[in-house]
Amino acid sequence: MDYKYIEQLLDRYWECATTLEEEQILRTFFRQENVPVTLLPYKDLFTYQQIDVEESRLGEDFDQKMLELVGETAPVKAKTISITERLKPLFKAAAIVAIILTLGNAMQVAMQPEEPTDMADAKEYIDTKEGVQVAQVDTMHHDTLNMVAVPLLK
Repeated sequence: MDYKYIEQLLDRYWECATTLEEEQILRTFFRQENVPVTLLPYKDLFTYQQIDVEESRLGEDFDQKMLELVGETAPVKAKTISITERLKPLFKAAAIVAIILTLGNAMQVAMQPEEPTDMADAKEYIDTKEGVQVAQVDTMHHDTLNMVAVPLLK
């Protein structure tokens, strides 16, 4: 038989000029059992993928063998995790941040000097500040005093 077409395809293959279809033709040709002696050295090159696929397949009893090695008889099912379970670490982190901010604000308020609440203490408070300040008393008679700084006129 004349294998000129296959030899031409091989020459084009070595030049990297074959298409995928032509490479498939070469693979199909070299899978047959009657390959000419002159082309026999190239057979392994085109049949390695088929041999590799057949060798790498797992047997039907693979799962059973692995379970016997582990010592279990039935496969373990994966546990489904709900959204709330996935977000629990985020909720914990948010709670910690809220606690830290609350404690920080409480410490800041505790460290500030107290402002006077009645008029007698307000006079002492005003005298200790620099410049002239006027105490404004709320007309609604609330307990708080608003301190307003008035610039000195010269």
